Amino acid sequence: MTQTPDITSLIIEGIRDRKGRNITTIDLSGIEGAAVNNFIICEGTSAMHVSSIADSIRDYLLEHGGIKPYNYDGYRNCQWIVIDYGDTLVHVFAPEMRSHYDLESLWSDAPATEIPDLL
Repeated sequence: MTQTPDITSLIIEGIRDRKGRNITTIDLSGIEGAAVNNFIICEGTSAMHVSSIADSIRDYLLEHGGIKPYNYDGYRNCQWIVIDYGDTLVHVFAPEMRSHYDLESLWSDAPATEIPDLL
């Protein structure tokens, strides 16, 4: 599946638009058996903030790239929302859920890049 080359940039801008924090990208393209090529992980400070960041990502990609997600889930409790863009999955966590699931360690054999927070 071919995706817009700058989908990662659009997602990061959508996260930053609502002041999402601790953004990490994980390149899974070299991992045999990985279901997607990329994870983008970030966090909000509360359930409302997590929801707001996820909404911003979806709105930003639609407005600036004409890209709709294939699916999304997690709005019921807003502790971990995942948005599926085909080759890219976006995970928006509450801090305690991010620590608990620790996706960065789970996929530690893949290259990860930390994106600096905006001040």
